Order: sequence, then structure tokens, then C-alpha cells
Amino acid sequence: MWNSNAIGDSAESIFWMRRALAEAEFGAGYVEPNPLVGAVVVRGGELVGCGRHERYGGPHAEVVALARAGERARGATLYVTLEPCSHFGKTPPCVDAIVAAGIARVVAAMRDPFPSVAGEGFRKLRAAGISVEIGPLERDALRLNAPYLKRLLIGRPFVVAKWATTLDGRIATAAGDSRWITGLKSRALVHEIRGKMDAILIGSGTAIADDPLLTVRPRGARTPVRVVLDGRCRLEASSRLVRSARETPVLVAVGREARVERVRALESAGCRVVMFSQSKSIPILEFLDLLGSEGTTNVLVEGGGTILGAFFDSGEVDAVEAFVAPIVEGGTHRHSPVAGRGVASIRDAIRFETIQTQVLDNDIHISCRYSLGRIERAIAARAGSKASSVDDESMNR
Repeated sequence: MWNSNAIGDSAESIFWMRRALAEAEFGAGYVEPNPLVGAVVVRGGELVGCGRHERYGGPHAEVVALARAGERARGATLYVTLEPCSHFGKTPPCVDAIVAAGIARVVAAMRDPFPSVAGEGFRKLRAAGISVEIGPLERDALRLNAPYLKRLLIGRPFVVAKWATTLDGRIATAAGDSRWITGLKSRALVHEIRGKMDAILIGSGTAIADDPLLTVRPRGARTPVRVVLDGRCRLEASSRLVRSARETPVLVAVGREARVERVRALESAGCRVVMFSQSKSIPILEFLDLLGSEGTTNVLVEGGGTILGAFFDSGEVDAVEAFVAPIVEGGTHRHSPVAGRGVASIRDAIRFETIQTQVLDNDIHISCRYSLGRIERAIAARAGSKASSVDDESMNR
């Protein structure tokens, strides 16, 4: 039981909001393109119900938590990570369920900029006589739902760059050998990350050199589309990606000079081929706009250095999952994880805001997120506006 007299209301809100955020995280990979949402019902300092949005199209977190609380919800406080919805989507409005349950107070981490909500949920709660508090752990909630918010407000998926290197920063030997730099635990974690993604992306160079499958093993929450940026359409029909395209989707982006017979061979094998107006390289921003318009919430870019460099140059990398193995290769060659234009001064280097590290056997896993400033500015720009970068029908808010 929580003793509010000992610590105070603001600390109490933070305590229970952390629990709600922890609930929300369990939905990763299952609810997209919806946001991750968690909720807890607290009465007299005691947790009486908790819930999360578990799957796309399923009940929202508030409804699950209220159902578990039952009659104990009357007069209680509901802590929720995102503003409750106030409209009919694939489910009825959560606001109606909150009012009917007799909740006395709602504490939300942040407003939902989704056009059909956008403050209307809070307005309806207050109109029903329910006390509303907004803001505890708001940045944590923003960070949790950065993929949802980026697609909603900017129209592009959240981009995660991933690589594995030696201690001296190489992703392969001079001869191109890269199997395996990291150990079993690191590779297992990569598959876990893949299983929460909508798409996994590589360039044609990696596809040809490594002939990867890019599948999730064992199967995860999602089955990501395997994407190859292949301006000159060099991907062979005999590759493992193409041969498995009917079992697991493959999207190949090509340039306008791609040979017709090669495009037809890929399409005949079950690949989806999208052509862009540029001749050799694929325009990153235009490609991300396409993915965003089709409902892609997040994409894992696995390299190599040319593709990762192009994404960093575009300014669209939002997070990095880097794995460093305690081995030294030596030599002088070009196999670094990120190529591209680079910077002349260290002060111009890209700096990440949130860093987490862990040791996996002998490897070090570094997970970092870029600044939330872009998303915060997008939220501010949309404040009070019903405009959106995506179609309301593609989400269940």
C-alpha cells in the first residue's frame, strides 16, 4: 500500500505513473500503429486494478484496468500514460468507461495529439466532474511513444540503426567476413528487437555480400517486412530473400533505370517492387514518407555503412542499437558501421540523449535515443489543430 501522508501527492503520482509506464511497455510489437498505453487504478493508496493495451484492435488500457478493479474503481484515481480517447474507433470511448466506473480523479502523463482526441478526452472528463492532472513523467511517456508520435505528427516511421562492431570499430574484415562478430546472446537480442519492428532494411550491397534471410528467429510479436534499397536492381532471384518472399514479405526499392526483366523476375517471385525517380540511389525521405503513409511505425536499419550513412545524413535516425565485441581486427579498410558525409568537427557530431548499456556475455550492448526535441516541437505546432499527417482510419485511437 502507498502511504501518501509520508511522501506527498506529487511523489505518489510519479510512483504510480512508473507502474503504468511499465505496463505499457509490454504492448511493444503488438499494438502498433497504436500507441503503447498502460493504466493503474489506485484507491486509498492501494493498487486495485491494472491494465495495458495488449493488441491492435483490442480493449484499451483504461478499460482493462477498470474491469479488473470492478466496484473498487468507484472514487479511485486512474493513472494512465496517455490521454483517454473520447471517440468511437475500433472500441468505444474510454472516457465513457471512466465516467461510468465512478473514477474521481484521472492523472495522465501526456496529452494525445491524435486529432480525434487532442484534449477532448480531458475536457469530457472535467465536464463529468472528474479531477484531471496532466504531466507526471511526461518525457518518459513521450520517449515510450516516440514511434507513434513521429508517424502521427511527421508522417514517417521511427528509424532504429543497428550494427555490430569489433573494439576497433569494424563491421567486417577487409575480405568482407562478418560472421560472427558478436556472441549468441547479442544475436538473440537482435532477433528480439527485430520481432517488434514493422520493417527490417538493408542495402543491395549487404544483400548480395551476406545473402541474409532477415527473419525473426524464434518468431516475435510482429513479422517485419524485409526491405532492400536496390537502386540498380541487383538483387538476384536466387537469393534467400527472394526465394522466401512468398512466406515473409519482401519490398525492393529500385531506381528508374532498373532493368525491366530484373524487376519482373522479383515480382514473379513474390516481391513487391517500388520504383523511384532517381536512377541509382533511393531518396531516403521520399522512401520513409511512403512507409509512413502505409502504416509503418518503426523500421530497423541493419546496414552496412553506406545505407546507415545515408540515413544519418538524412537526419532521420531516431535511435541506435550498437553491439561491441571484445575483439580487435586491425588493418586499414573501409568497413566502418556508418559512412555518409560525416562531420569536420566533433562538435557537429550527432549526440544522443538517452543511453543504456548492458553486458551480454563478453559483448557490450549500447542502446541510445536521439533528442525528443523534434517530436516536442511537432506536438507544439499541432496544439489546438485537428490536422494530422496520417489517416485516422489507420489507427485505433
